[in-house]
Amino acid sequence: MFVILTSKPGQFRTEPVDGIRAVEAYDYLFGGTAKARFVIAALERETKIRVIDEAEPPVLNLVPSKFLPRFESLEAARHELEHLIAFGSVRAALRPVPVAAAA
Repeated sequence: MFVILTSKPGQFRTEPVDGIRAVEAYDYLFGGTAKARFVIAALERETKIRVIDEAEPPVLNLVPSKFLPRFESLEAARHELEHLIAFGSVRAALRPVPVAAAA
């Protein structure tokens, strides 16, 4: 089972925790500028995802993984990302980036 974690620089970041293994990562580019990072992760067990609001002061939220959309395969998660970046005639881009090493 796979999930997509999203982070938006300066707004919030989502961090994999024990039970979630990052598999692939992509920067979402719009107009040549990175607007977000998507991480496709394998959900190995139910857990709580760390979502950190980056406003001052930073706020940590623990979101149960049961609230995340799930995908049966890595290919299905990739397809969802492609769907997310399509805006009619305007097309944004996904740039693969290295997956952060587990802490």
